Amino acid sequence: MAVRVQRASAACRELGVSQQQIAEALGASQSQVSRILGGRLQRHSRLAEDVCLFVERLAGGGVSLDAVKGNPDLVGAVQSVWDGSASHAKALSTVIRSLALLHRAE
Repeated sequence: MAVRVQRASAACRELGVSQQQIAEALGASQSQVSRILGGRLQRHSRLAEDVCLFVERLAGGGVSLDAVKGNPDLVGAVQSVWDGSASHAKALSTVIRSLALLHRAE
């Protein structure tokens, strides 16, 4: 997570994205975002994950493999419903892609 935070912080500087902009987009405070991007994390948090994902999307890189593997909620959800079969994988991918359509409709 520390490496992702460092990359996110560097991307913010390169893109000219302020901590306040990130905070407003995520419903957080600027000071929380500052602590995260400054590497002053006490522990892995949901907000830290959200900040990294937000900046990764802005940077045009989309969601990285590290982001997916490093998200215990996502990994746990997939593990709890996927039986390991190809047909189940296809069904799950359809559901996930459908969620993107819902997000765009907001």
